Amino acid sequence: MTTLYLNDLGLLCAVGNSKSEVLKRLLAGDRSGLSASDQFGTRCVVGAVAADLPEIEPRYSVYNCRNNRLLLAALSQIEQTVSDMMTRYGADRIGIVLGTSTSGVRNTELALDYWAKNGVLPDEFHYKQQQMGAGADFLADKLGVQGPAYTISTACSSSGKAFASARRLIRQGICDAVIVGGADSLCGLTVNGFTALESISTGLCKPFGLHRDGINIGEAASLFVLSKEPGPVVLQGIGATSDAYHFAAPDPDATDVIKAMQIALDDAGKTPRQIDYLNLHGTATVLNDAMESKAVNALFGSTVAASSSKGMTGHTLGVAAALELAFCWLLLTHDDEHGALIPNINDDEPDTALPALNLVTKSGALGRRINTCQSNSFAFGGNNVSIVVGRA
Repeated sequence: MTTLYLNDLGLLCAVGNSKSEVLKRLLAGDRSGLSASDQFGTRCVVGAVAADLPEIEPRYSVYNCRNNRLLLAALSQIEQTVSDMMTRYGADRIGIVLGTSTSGVRNTELALDYWAKNGVLPDEFHYKQQQMGAGADFLADKLGVQGPAYTISTACSSSGKAFASARRLIRQGICDAVIVGGADSLCGLTVNGFTALESISTGLCKPFGLHRDGINIGEAASLFVLSKEPGPVVLQGIGATSDAYHFAAPDPDATDVIKAMQIALDDAGKTPRQIDYLNLHGTATVLNDAMESKAVNALFGSTVAASSSKGMTGHTLGVAAALELAFCWLLLTHDDEHGALIPNINDDEPDTALPALNLVTKSGALGRRINTCQSNSFAFGGNNVSIVVGRA
């Protein structure tokens, strides 16, 4: 099977706006990117991107929303690699596959608020700004990409599914390189929707903590260049399952979550003992953390170094899989012989009723270079994705 590489990465999230800044603050266990907000009518803690985002040119005004500006900021970090790939392969051999759960729905919220006050929609509003496929369409128009360009929306596994689709496009000979990842921006729909589900934390989220009471919603963008060209990180394995247990609650038996992780390991040709670090889905809800603890303990035991990075970024929903895979990419490209790891930050005492996990603490390290990472993402409806990546 053709080896595929993650050649480059652009990202921004609540902990930083560049690869170096994000890695530094993740390893330090920095939670300062999470802060209280009442912007959406419900006072809660969110993980907002603090960067000055690039403006979208007037000729692309139908795409002008925060979600696409996040994508544009991430794209700016990989633009040279994308340009090189287009020169090498041609625009018709480059694809784009993104994941999102909300796209630019915030623009529609603001437009409807304007309509309620003024009786008309604002002149700058266009429905395209909130369409799920708008991000892929925008990047394709902006770059002149002529290969397949589409978006996957399966809630919090969306951008994980995008990697499976991107890999398939290359393996089937449709593309030579694919821009893959996603973006999600803060909006009232998700903040108030999760509040209605009683899934929003009353303060800072506490992944795997005794007093965990829900999520902090975050926003982010994460874009990779995937190709057959040798690069620093190998996309080794992907596992996906659907248990359809419940619309919103995870299956407490964790059968299909275990299966997704095992499929990813088998696809990568790895055993559980060969995983150096596992990025947990770790939403900090009572049910998810209990289910995932059970699944990880059943497959890996209590030895694999593991953490939820959501204690620093918040849960970024549709882009969570691509963002947390980006964190694995950063660990694998970090020149560190001690193997510094991302800690599980929750400012809480451990929940000893959960199956035992080897949760990374501040300043935790593997003791050697990190060579292989795995990352989990689970979504409404029992939609499960697990991805294995390795140092090239």
